[in-house]
Amino acid sequence: MRNITVAVPDEVYRLARIRAAEQDSSVSAMVTDFLRVVTGQDAEFNRLRALQDEVLASVGAFRGGDRLSREELHSRAVR
Repeated sequence: MRNITVAVPDEVYRLARIRAAEQDSSVSAMVTDFLRVVTGQDAEFNRLRALQDEVLASVGAFRGGDRLSREELHSRAVR
């Protein structure tokens, strides 16, 4: 992990500290989140989340009682 130095006006820093405290976070965490958005890492996460949602939607309803019988299971394996 790298440390960076950023110069911001006092009022901006004060407001950022207040916002971070309200979110039970830190200014460093807020800056990290901002840089992730700027660099597109969140875009990849969102793409993967959408893919996951698509796969889960294609599964449809699933119940534990929807199991195949032993005979059905073995007849499917032979085909």
